[in-house]
Amino acid sequence: MPVVQGARGPLLTGIGSASVTRAQHRRRSGRLPIVLAVAGVVLALDVATKILAVAQLSHRASIVVVPHVLSLVLVRNPGAAFSLGTGTTIIFTGIALTISAVILRTARRLGSTGWAIALGGMLGGALGNLGDRLFRSPGVGRGHVIDFLQLPHWPVFNVADSCVVGAAALMVLLTLRGKEMAAR
Repeated sequence: MPVVQGARGPLLTGIGSASVTRAQHRRRSGRLPIVLAVAGVVLALDVATKILAVAQLSHRASIVVVPHVLSLVLVRNPGAAFSLGTGTTIIFTGIALTISAVILRTARRLGSTGWAIALGGMLGGALGNLGDRLFRSPGVGRGHVIDFLQLPHWPVFNVADSCVVGAAALMVLLTLRGKEMAAR
């Protein structure tokens, strides 16, 4: 809906609708810029690290970064977390698209910066792995996700995965603290 401002008056939204103050308009637009900024940073870090991982690890054994703590090893994962569902990659592509759409729709109503950061992290992580599923072999919607971070006794993962988990943890914390998601 177009937003128009009368000369020195309140913002007006469309013909026949009630006038809206600037503060009300800001509340209605939610925290979408924060969500998009966080998602953009997460996506950029994920893509950059995956490019480096493929370039540096494609023909190597694992590289120990911190002994008994962190190694780098290239894994092309056709499934989800823990390599579950390796034959259903196309379903994970659809789920990532749906999650992204829901987050973008929800972001317009957010009233909390904490929730905006959490949803931005979730969106950036979902888009990072979605990009692999769409653009990597073996084909569109079935591509394998690049994983390269390995902790002891834990499956190999990537930056997008860690941001999704961090975002989920932040969502739990916000919920436990009673932080409302929507603007009032």
